[in-house]
Amino acid sequence: MCGIIGYIGEREAVPVLMDGLRKLEYRGYDSAGIAILDNGKMVLRRSAGKLSNLEAILSKEHFSSKVGIGHTRWATHGKPSDENAHPHRAGKVVLVHNGIIENFIPLKKKLVSAGCKFESETDTEIVAHLINLRLEKGISLETSVLDVLKEIKGAYALVILSETSPGTIIAVRNGCPLVVGLGRGEVFVASDIPATLAHTRDYLFLEDGEMAILTVKGVELKDFEGKLKARKPTTVTWSPVMAEKGGFKHFMAKEIFEQPRAIADTLRGRISLDDAKVSFHEIQLSEDFIRQIGKIHLVACGTSWHAALVGKFLIEKLGRVPVEVDIGSEFRYREPILSPQDLFIAISQSGETADTLAGLHEARSRKVKTLTICNALGSTMARESDGVIYTYAGPEIGVASTKAFTTQLTSLFLLALYLGQVRGTLSRTQISDYLAALVHLPVLIEDILGREKEIIEISRLYFRSRDFLYLGRGINYPIALEGALKLKEISYIHAEGYPAGEMKHGPIALIDENMPSVVLAPDDSVFPKVLNGIMEIKARNGKVIAFSNARDEGLLSNVDQLFTIPKTDPLLNPILMSIPLQLLAYHIAVLCGNDVDQPRNLAKSVTVE
Repeated sequence: MCGIIGYIGEREAVPVLMDGLRKLEYRGYDSAGIAILDNGKMVLRRSAGKLSNLEAILSKEHFSSKVGIGHTRWATHGKPSDENAHPHRAGKVVLVHNGIIENFIPLKKKLVSAGCKFESETDTEIVAHLINLRLEKGISLETSVLDVLKEIKGAYALVILSETSPGTIIAVRNGCPLVVGLGRGEVFVASDIPATLAHTRDYLFLEDGEMAILTVKGVELKDFEGKLKARKPTTVTWSPVMAEKGGFKHFMAKEIFEQPRAIADTLRGRISLDDAKVSFHEIQLSEDFIRQIGKIHLVACGTSWHAALVGKFLIEKLGRVPVEVDIGSEFRYREPILSPQDLFIAISQSGETADTLAGLHEARSRKVKTLTICNALGSTMARESDGVIYTYAGPEIGVASTKAFTTQLTSLFLLALYLGQVRGTLSRTQISDYLAALVHLPVLIEDILGREKEIIEISRLYFRSRDFLYLGRGINYPIALEGALKLKEISYIHAEGYPAGEMKHGPIALIDENMPSVVLAPDDSVFPKVLNGIMEIKARNGKVIAFSNARDEGLLSNVDQLFTIPKTDPLLNPILMSIPLQLLAYHIAVLCGNDVDQPRNLAKSVTVE
C-alpha cells in the first residue's frame, strides 16, 4: 500500500529515486522520504504530505550520491507526519518498509528496555533498531538482516541501506511485492514495475522468503537461510509511455479512454472467429478437469469483487457451472466447503491483494485447483496459481480502477465461453455469435467515449448532490455497485448501489427531490420491471438519470436525463454500462475540485490485511 524505490549504480541517485517516487505516488501519498549515502555518510530527508513537499526540500540541496532508497507512504501505524515518514533510521542503518510487523509491540518493549530511543509511532522503526544492534556488535549487514528476519512476524517488504556496507542494498520480501530491475552497471528495486520502466524492462520478481543483495555488479538471490537461489529475469513488454498521462489531465481519464485498446489486447491471440473457438494456453488445466468441475469459487476485493459478481452470471449461463462469489476478506473465515472437483479463481488487478491472496493459499492448502485473473505479470497470485489469465490492460495508475475492471469482465466472458466450449454447453454457432459481439465492443466503447460531453452536462446538474442511489437488475446489478463505488471513491459523495427489485424493501424511503437515482435500464428480459421502479421513483419526486439502449416511450417520459448505450448482446451490457458510469464519477469529482488520481485514505494495492 506504499511505494518503495531503491537504486545503486553510476548515476546520481536522487533524480532516479524521485522519478521513481513520482511513478509510485499512486500507491501512497501521506508522506515521502529518501535516504542516500553521500561520501559515505547517511543523508535522510522526509516530509509529510504530497511528494511535492519533499521535492521542495531537496531543491535547495545538491548531492552526488550513487546509492539510495525512497518511499511514499500510506499510513498504517502512526499518523502522517515527518517523524512517521520513511525511511526510518537507527544508528548506521536506514530502511523502508511496506506491510505490517505483527509482533512489533513486544519487540518494541524489548528494544526500549535495551536503551533504544524511538522517534516515530511506526512498527517499521523496530526493524531498523534490531538490525543496528547487530551491526554495532560487528556482525555483517547480510547476517544481521537474516537474524532479524527470524524475530519479526507479519507481511513485509524491506529495503535496507547501511553506512557499514555502502556498496550494497538489501531487499527482502515476505507477503508484500518487490521487483528488482536489472540495468547495465546499475540495479533498481521497487514495489511496482512503473517506478523503473524508464530504465529497464528486465525484472526479477522476488518471492516470499527471498532476499536480494544488490550491488553495481548485479544481484544475488538468497532464501531466509542464506542459501543462494537462481532465477532468470523476466522481460516486461509495457513501455514507459504507457505509464504516463499522455496529454490527459488525470491518469484516470487516460485509463478510461484506453479501454478500447485494453479490451482488444485482452482478446488478442485468444479467439478465432473462423473456427469459433476460445484458446487459453495460460490456464494449464486439463480439459478433463474442466469437464468435471463441480463448483467454481470466485474470490476478490473491491472493484474486482464486482467483476466476480458479473462473472457468476456469465459462467453459470454459458458454462453451466455453479458459482459462489466471496469477498476476499471473508472467504477463509467462513470455513468454506471445498472439494478436489472445485476450481478457485482469484481476481485482482495487482495480483498482490492480501485478502484475496490469503484465500488462494487457503484453497491450495485444501488441494483445490486455482486460477488467477490479474493484470500484473509475475505477480504472486500469478506465480502461485495453477493457471493465470492476464488482462493486458497495461499499467493502471489511477487509484479508482477503470480499464482493469472492464478487462476483468472481458476475461471472465472469455472464460465463460471457454468453459461452455469445453463442457459442450454452447454450440459452435452460439460461440461464433458471442465472439462477433465481443470483437465489436471496442468500437461501441469508442462511440460512448466520443459522447463524453453529454456526461459532463449531466455531471454539472448533479455534482452538488450529497447522496446518490444506483440501481440495476440481473447481470447489471453489480455494475450499479461499481458505479456507486466509483462515485464514493473519488468524489466523497455518499452513494449506494442496490438491486432495483429491492428498492421497495428499504431504499425507497430515501427517495426525494434531493437524491438522484442512477438507473441501469438496458433492453433485456427485466427491462419492464426496471421501468416500473423508475415510475415509482418519479411518483415520489425523485430525479432519474437513466442509462439504456431501449427505445421506449415509457422510459423517455419518466426520466430526467437519458444517456443511450449502443446495442449489444445483453451479456455484454455490463461492460458498456461501466464506461459512462466511470465518466460520471470522474467529472463529478473534477467539478468538486478533488484530486481524482489520489483520493484521500485510499491506496492502489491493498497488500496488508
